[in-house]
Amino acid sequence: MRIETLAVHAGQRPDEGTGAVIPPIVLSTTYERAADGSYPRGYIYTRSGNPNREALEESLCALEGGAAAIAFSSGSAATASVFQALAPGDHVLAPSDCYHGTANLLRDVFARWGLQATFVDMTDPAAVRGALQANTKLIWVETPSNPLLKITDLAQIAGLAHESGAICACDNTWATPVLQRPFDFGVDVSVHSTTKYLGGHGDVLGGMVITRTADDFSQRIRQNQMAGGAVPSPFDCWLVLRGIRTLPYRMRAHAENAQRVAQFLHNHSAVEAVHYPGLDDHPGRAIAARQMALPGGMLSFQVRGGRDQAFAVAAKVRLFTRATSLGATESLIEHRASIEGPATRTPENLLRLSVGLEHPDDLIEDLAQALQ
Repeated sequence: MRIETLAVHAGQRPDEGTGAVIPPIVLSTTYERAADGSYPRGYIYTRSGNPNREALEESLCALEGGAAAIAFSSGSAATASVFQALAPGDHVLAPSDCYHGTANLLRDVFARWGLQATFVDMTDPAAVRGALQANTKLIWVETPSNPLLKITDLAQIAGLAHESGAICACDNTWATPVLQRPFDFGVDVSVHSTTKYLGGHGDVLGGMVITRTADDFSQRIRQNQMAGGAVPSPFDCWLVLRGIRTLPYRMRAHAENAQRVAQFLHNHSAVEAVHYPGLDDHPGRAIAARQMALPGGMLSFQVRGGRDQAFAVAAKVRLFTRATSLGATESLIEHRASIEGPATRTPENLLRLSVGLEHPDDLIEDLAQALQ
């Protein structure tokens, strides 16, 4: 079944009780037991299971082509659940260019718990191989990366992970299963902030972990979900599922608009560099073309003149909104280094764009006047 059809139908069936085509939101925190003490409808307490969460998990499992999906209250909670499924003393390899929240989890939270982490250029397989240790249990990949849009060869890194007996996990938030299916390249775990493109409307917080096989590792993540209780509300699940229905068509539009905007910026004299895997001179262009259907809706660019000039450009935009996050219908612009704080590795003259669904000519005109 093609992904457009899966997006509309997977996990989404008319309500058996009422016939409602759009399933209702089930807000109850607890469920009735039968006279014999059993739970014949399969639900006990909403922390351990809810119809809306079950529907969302079924949808993402089908979209990614996985065997198990586990929903969380945020992307960071989903990421943390993967690290929690490891043991103190285990070693994680992570990208040197990755979402700063992931790096902070490894450095500030799980390091105190005894989890070891090394950050490496994930686009360099030789560097990855050289950083492997006897206790490496997980290689964490983020492609395209945040915020420099580096492209990692999923098949190659997954192969290195499996050679060393490690699990390979991929943060697939920016690409979504519409543009990139990590399991097709040997990846074991796919992680999403459902807040972003999956929800798609900037009005919901959530996360998801999908595993290629239903095994002990996925069961540990499921246990983290239930015991830790970082679950999304029924309404949040309903909102993400609503967003998924239009996901394939939105992703194509995001990518088409981003390609136009990236090309404009690439040719502008006030721009020092553009990071977008759809450009011919992007170092990861060939790999992206091989493992992605389209280069996606995110890009970043560096303004000539440094930090002050980057802030000046961001201050002059009219259509782009100066805000954190990505993946919604409206276009956003952000000075990334100032968000990431003192430990940032992001260039001070870099602005990150989440290219929305406005007409690309209007977005280009807005950037043109801001760059003057």
